[in-house]
Amino acid sequence: MRATVTNFVFFLGLNGFVLLPLYIQQLGGNEIEIGMVMGVYSGVGIVCQPLIGPWVDVVGRRPFMLVGIGLVVGAALLAALPGGVLLLALVRALQGIGFSMFFVASFSYVLDLIPPAERGWSLGIYGVSGFVSTAVAPLFGEWIIRTVGFRALFLLSAALGLGTFLLVWPVREAPRGAGAPLRLAPGAVRAALEDVLHRHMFVTMFFGLGSGTIFAFLPTFAEDLGVTTLSLFYTAYSLAAIAVRIAGGRLIDTHGRRAVIVPSMFVQVAATATLALLGALVTRSSATPVLPALFLAGLLSGGAHGFLYPGLAALVTDTTPDERRAAVVGIFSAMFLVGSTAGAFTFGWIANGLGYGSMWAALTALLLVGCLVSLRLKAAAPARG
Repeated sequence: MRATVTNFVFFLGLNGFVLLPLYIQQLGGNEIEIGMVMGVYSGVGIVCQPLIGPWVDVVGRRPFMLVGIGLVVGAALLAALPGGVLLLALVRALQGIGFSMFFVASFSYVLDLIPPAERGWSLGIYGVSGFVSTAVAPLFGEWIIRTVGFRALFLLSAALGLGTFLLVWPVREAPRGAGAPLRLAPGAVRAALEDVLHRHMFVTMFFGLGSGTIFAFLPTFAEDLGVTTLSLFYTAYSLAAIAVRIAGGRLIDTHGRRAVIVPSMFVQVAATATLALLGALVTRSSATPVLPALFLAGLLSGGAHGFLYPGLAALVTDTTPDERRAAVVGIFSAMFLVGSTAGAFTFGWIANGLGYGSMWAALTALLLVGCLVSLRLKAAAPARG
């Protein structure tokens, strides 16, 4: 319960920054600069998380959670200062490091608490707290920036970070290697490279490509369509993810990981295809129902995310020894961020040059490749304990 509440408060503050593209646009930035700033966050995570994971196994979960929160608070305060796009890039870099530390440590802490036979369902329920914050943060964030401005939003994010710090401070865990020197196990680097080459890691990368691109460019895409509020999409996204995890989360454990991963990859393709159609049709007819289409895209992408993240996370940790748990979590999360970063950097150029309709169509085509890769996942037996 403490871990779930802590996760909610942490991401409630961090998710207010999904509206950062609007601030960059307000400062005069274009889609390329938006993609670069938003991509820095993921790019830093790609480098940090595989390096952080093994040390979380050696040192412990709590210290990394506390340092990560401190960096996120500092980044939010920095964002409140006057500055331009370069300052915001620094803010996202600090957030990327802080998020990496907190996420790898807290996710590993939760994995320590649950047996394999309940891993998929438990990770899904834990992740619900993040989705609730995804639904709430943009809703209140939009109201804050339209009434008192972006700096108030950034200061509130810092305050929520301090609240997270207070929740983590009392956490205690068993000491690791008391009296032994703190060093990585022999062969840690080689084992990490072997982890990257697994097929499920590439599926994770394609999943991140779709999710990261949607969150990086949906705010400006909606503005381009004349939509004044994005809360409908984020609410649909979060509610769909929460619903599938609560109602169907046990399918990840009872029917096996592949049974939910493969169809969910195709559902994500349906979501980006909906956005591609919307981007193409709106330029031809003002009668296109924009809000219902965005709501449908939110439901589809949120439902896919609701199954994919816990399903893939359970799959990658099923065969991992306890002493390497955080290391594999770091690799898994980094592969997700590889996709997110590639989406933010690459598709910003496509949107700027060819428009959003072409951008969403290109993304849909790439995600179909990810679907084909997921079809080759092994159909492992359901977890038994």
